[in-house]
Amino acid sequence: MKRQLMFVALAVVVAPALLQAADNRVGTWKYNEAKSKFDPGPAPFKSRNVKVEAAGEGIKVSVDGVGADGKAQAYSYTANYDGKDYPITGNPLADSVAYKKIDDNTLEGTNKKGGQVASTVLIVVAKDGKSMTVTTKGKNDKGPFTNVVVMDRQ
Repeated sequence: MKRQLMFVALAVVVAPALLQAADNRVGTWKYNEAKSKFDPGPAPFKSRNVKVEAAGEGIKVSVDGVGADGKAQAYSYTANYDGKDYPITGNPLADSVAYKKIDDNTLEGTNKKGGQVASTVLIVVAKDGKSMTVTTKGKNDKGPFTNVVVMDRQ
């Protein structure tokens, strides 16, 4: 009986940690300017670092970098993979994000500003886990855009 209780207690503690660790997005990522493409250009930022942590049924994301204007940029959010809107703090282009997990390496997302869809996002982690491609499509004050941002795992 003691052995069974010990196994159950161990399973309750270890299983969630193993499930969270399986998220391929978790880690620190750095913007790869040479592999990224912006249509229309130029890039809206000079540098970008993204920290992704496991959080509940999803992720906690912290982004910092330098904008094209040379000013510091930073924003963050925590979102589950349930398709519901979660608040973004510090991003002037979106105030909420919603994610759906497609498979272990792929997320689909929707960014909203003032309750309206601002952009859609496809996040794909390479099978080798060394890079992540974030494709964002939307419309801003300059018209439609498609950004393909490649991030390298640090």
